[in-house]
Amino acid sequence: MGGKRVAIVTGGTRGIGRAIAERLAVEGYCVVLSGRTAKSAEEAAAALRQEGHSAVGAAADARKEEDQRGLVELARREHGRLDVLVNNAGIGEFGRVDELSPERFRDVLETNVFGPFYAIRHAVPLMKETGGGFIVNIASLAAVNAFAGGSAYNASKFGLLGLSDAAMLDLRHEGIRVAVVMPGSVGTEWTHSHGNRDVSWMLSPEDVAEAVADLLRFPGRAIASRIELRPSRPPRK
Repeated sequence: MGGKRVAIVTGGTRGIGRAIAERLAVEGYCVVLSGRTAKSAEEAAAALRQEGHSAVGAAADARKEEDQRGLVELARREHGRLDVLVNNAGIGEFGRVDELSPERFRDVLETNVFGPFYAIRHAVPLMKETGGGFIVNIASLAAVNAFAGGSAYNASKFGLLGLSDAAMLDLRHEGIRVAVVMPGSVGTEWTHSHGNRDVSWMLSPEDVAEAVADLLRFPGRAIASRIELRPSRPPRK
């Protein structure tokens, strides 16, 4: 695949997604990023352009298939190709399974599982047109470790892991590699908002971005299909 490489990063305006978008821009990708609002997406893209990178932003709700299709069409209009899709947009709702409302449970599943499915569904045809690509889904160690109060979040990340593994098998012979990155505790604004004051021991968003960049550098004959990423020195229990 010659020419400028193009990457979509969903939820690319802050936290892990912002770090991934910045890292891919530094790696030479033209970045198409999404946020909850057009304003936040454009501000994040503008910051990348000020650093001399190619970036555009658009509002996209992961729960809406038409929004995910729109991101892929934006990549097509701007660049005519798509090499990398990073499904990062996600939310968390927590509470006892018998107390969590159906609406909150549905929002988590629709954002964290349906969103990546919609994006993959529309990204694959464009990737096929230009010879292949790479899909990276950002999950969590919660995809393999359930915890009390995590029924919605665990279900969504277990689901995203299953979606990732199946998509890898479906697409590998099309020249499209699929991997899932499962970080442990990451120090972000979201982490702070859920009462975690000490984030010094946690992974940083840049650590997750580094894992994504490393995946994309693997030779085409290899797929590191699951990456588990942990803080090296969490607090002793």
